[in-house]
Order: sequence, then structure tokens, then C-alpha cells
Amino acid sequence: MTTTQARAGRTVAGEADRVGAVGRRVVGGFYLSMGGVHLGIVAADPSTYEGFADAGLFGFVREGWSQVFMAGPALWGACLFVGETALGIALLVGGRPARLGWYGVIVFQVLLMLFGFWVWLWSLPAIAVLVLLARRDRRNLLPPDPAELIAR
Repeated sequence: MTTTQARAGRTVAGEADRVGAVGRRVVGGFYLSMGGVHLGIVAADPSTYEGFADAGLFGFVREGWSQVFMAGPALWGACLFVGETALGIALLVGGRPARLGWYGVIVFQVLLMLFGFWVWLWSLPAIAVLVLLARRDRRNLLPPDPAELIAR
């Protein structure tokens, strides 16, 4: 491998790291914002959550929402606030917490798809973007390469 090829490889890897880091910050900020939305809903009118699962794909989703979530919408809305805020913070912190954050936001989007095909319009593109950004943020997604640690 020539010096030019090695530099080009580092440049491509560095670019992927930058895209991943920027994506991680954007997604982290988005999840912090969405946590804030849930806090606002809980503070203003938790009954706003009513009807969200009406188009749920399975009976257990629709029934669970009406019987469990809507039995205490302020509590469950606060749980959504805490969960989305924690995912956002994990992504913003980076390192090992970011790995959990990436997995968490992808799983969150997959589970959101249970609420109806209308959610798929948002979730499918979101999952594609999240997976792409998480892969670009490999430094935080994967455990460190032992060879890289030795080289340091």
C-alpha cells in the first residue's frame, strides 16, 4: 500500500467518522426534543394520547394502550419523556452510551411500527437513516478493535 492510498483510506474513514458524529448529535438532539414534547403533553393534557393506538396492527397493542397506558397517561407519558431523553443523552455523550443509544432509537422505531401502517411512513425512512448513521458512527457502535488499541 502506498502512502497516498493509506492517506486516502484514512480520509474516507475520517469522513465516515465525521458524518457519524454529526448524525449522532442530530439524532441525540432530536430525541431530547421529542422527550420535551412528551413532557409538554404530560404537563398540558395527558388525554392527548387517547386514540394514538386506534390503528394498532394487533389487538394487544390497541387494548394495551387503552387499558394500560390510558389508565395513567401522565405516568406513561413521563416514562416516554425519560426514555427518549435518556436515548438522546446517550447519543450526545458518545462512547459506550452511544452504542446503547443507537440500538435504543432503532428498536424504538421498530416498536413504533406496531401502532399502525400510518406510522410506517415515518418509521421505515427513519430506520434506514438511523442504521446508516449508526454504521457511520462505527467508533461508538462497535467495541474497540484490539489492534487499534495496541497501535495507540
